[in-house]
Amino acid sequence: MFHIHIVDRSNRGAYRDELEQHYRLRHEIYVGERGWHNLARPDGREVDAFDTVDTVYLLGILPGKGVVAGSRLVPSLKPHLMSDVFPQLAPQGVPRANDIFEWTRIFVVPALRRPGSPCLAAGIVYCGIVEFCLQRGISQLSIVCETYWINRLAKLGWNPRPLGRPIEHRGETIIGLMVDMGEAALETTRGAYAITHSVLWAQYHQDASRSVNLHDTAGAATGG
Repeated sequence: MFHIHIVDRSNRGAYRDELEQHYRLRHEIYVGERGWHNLARPDGREVDAFDTVDTVYLLGILPGKGVVAGSRLVPSLKPHLMSDVFPQLAPQGVPRANDIFEWTRIFVVPALRRPGSPCLAAGIVYCGIVEFCLQRGISQLSIVCETYWINRLAKLGWNPRPLGRPIEHRGETIIGLMVDMGEAALETTRGAYAITHSVLWAQYHQDASRSVNLHDTAGAATGG
């Protein structure tokens, strides 16, 4: 399938082409498919106020195909969708802390979707999100989403908790949620998609390199 590449301010230059492809895919999916015409841009790139140097992108990159899936995380201490556009979804106050990020803009290209059955490509993105959060010490995510996500995230073991009542917005019922990132969430999410290994590209290559080194060491020790 594919692995998840983490793109942030430290390596953004190396992923310039992939980020452009990702912005255009977001436009095709969110504007073209979902009809979010307020996001439409004449250049065909879906970019908003929260695509900044602080944003972390999780890009599913398939060799020979490029970007086929992705998502976005924004530090909650920076401006983000819930704080600046939908604060009414959290009437007791928008949660903000160093270990809280906001999650938005997940997508999978149509060719990899499996209507009516679990989508492995989506599962890889979900696992990548949890793995990244565990690596970076991010304990919770805030989300602005449609209400059907509550059951979906509960099945993944993310423990979704509403921050307030749902509201109607552009013909959809949306809600503000908090979810937990932890080892339990990773175990449940992996189990839901029969994923048994890290989906992060950097971790995959690190594990592969370690495996090769261990093999070489064993071979030298036994004269092989």
